[in-house]
Amino acid sequence: MWRTLKNIGRLVWVAWTLGRYDALFLITDAKIALSVTWIAGLAPKRRGLGGRGARLAAALQVLGPSFIKFGQALSTRPDLIGEEVAYELSELQDRLPPFSGEAAKRIVEREFNVPLNELFSEFDIEPVAAASIAQVHLARTIKGDEVAVKILRPGIERAFSRDLELFYWLAALSERALPAWRRLKPVKVIRTFAESVAMEMDLRIEAAAASEIRENFNDDEMYRVPAVDWKRTSQRVMTLERIKGVSIDERTKLIAAGHDPREILKIAAGAFFRQVFEDGFFHADLHAGNLLVDDQGRVNAVDFGIMGRLDRDTRRYLAEMLLGFLGRDYERVAEVHFEAGYVPRDKSKAAFTQAIRSIGEPILGKPLHEISLGILLGHLFKVTKAFEMETQPQLLLLQKSLLMAEGLCRRLSPEENMWALAHPQIERWARQNLGAEARVKYAMADAVAVLSRLPRILERAELALEKFENGELPYMEVSQRTAKSNRCAGIHLAFGLIGGLLAALLILQLV
Repeated sequence: MWRTLKNIGRLVWVAWTLGRYDALFLITDAKIALSVTWIAGLAPKRRGLGGRGARLAAALQVLGPSFIKFGQALSTRPDLIGEEVAYELSELQDRLPPFSGEAAKRIVEREFNVPLNELFSEFDIEPVAAASIAQVHLARTIKGDEVAVKILRPGIERAFSRDLELFYWLAALSERALPAWRRLKPVKVIRTFAESVAMEMDLRIEAAAASEIRENFNDDEMYRVPAVDWKRTSQRVMTLERIKGVSIDERTKLIAAGHDPREILKIAAGAFFRQVFEDGFFHADLHAGNLLVDDQGRVNAVDFGIMGRLDRDTRRYLAEMLLGFLGRDYERVAEVHFEAGYVPRDKSKAAFTQAIRSIGEPILGKPLHEISLGILLGHLFKVTKAFEMETQPQLLLLQKSLLMAEGLCRRLSPEENMWALAHPQIERWARQNLGAEARVKYAMADAVAVLSRLPRILERAELALEKFENGELPYMEVSQRTAKSNRCAGIHLAFGLIGGLLAALLILQLV
């Protein structure tokens, strides 16, 4: 009871703030909390803030860090809030007034249990950037290395915990009250958001992401990621090599510095394609301030708090979908959706193919430099709602990243298409990963993976028998466990052998 009353109180305050910015549609569109919205509708309105998404973004800024982050997460969900609002929310700036430099110094000293001057010979007391979760100070190490020090806001974990409780309560309420929303999995959306925020509030996780993507590109001289200073990195403090450069969308400054925008675009497009399709680990916060061009024309990525991952199968399905669209092979695009399990088997493949064509033709009929894969994916998610396609969070995050990357590239070189510049790389990847040889390789890898699980299954069966002999398990339970293990072992062995035989036959045919 107390939890419900507390959440209702918080909801009244949230709704009142939304009402002031004429952004109550976030609640009223969901058809929940009508009495609260009636009260909030009495709030005095602020005018001249623009469209629905812009008004919502302004309200979220006032509501605080959790709501800013939630607004950024909502920007990846046009299926929930509409394309126009999602687009405007994607421009939501994650900026807040900084906390004091003295507090920042105390946090650093507490994290490492040493005086600040034992870590840094210089430490700028004024931050260069302040966001909802952390702020950044420039510094110099004792050895003289120039670094950027990111520090979590004091009390940020407690603030997020309080707001997440409200988000979960509202999500559960919407699932109970609105059966149509269950397909969109609002509770799961909040859980994914909570997991993402929890990772952002441990700066060691962000440092690990920077380290991983730096390692992935250690053979690329033109795309750089700052090195992590692990000695000066902890849960609440992260220290990285300092990067100096011009924001990638400042075309005039780049040309004045002697850089060719087309070459910079080629580097950025190739790097993004490689992250998504080759590595399956991509930078998912590609606003202009996070991509800097240095004096040598290299593209430098910073801020790795929001990252996306795609497993091998998802990358392959996505590549086949995009290649099918670009080749206007809409039947293949539809088949891929069914193969991946994105669309239920009982739906009409012919009707789905027709829907896919209705998406592709208007977009692909445009001039090359106007074609947007991000918009294409957005339209795809909208159409698939009619076919009960379940939400794919990893693809929604990718779609947002695509839109951001394409927007940056248009500002950098308006007449170019980033995917056309990356075309040779795309073709090479497709040959290596979508051809017959690749399918053989994956079939063999799957067969080996299946066979590798057999010893663990048999070990569990033996353990159950030992416990039975020692009187630790009743007969019925041990018989069920061993029967299940034997069935699993038999199934795994059968599939492993079948997979191996198919792979061998394919190899013989190719030879």
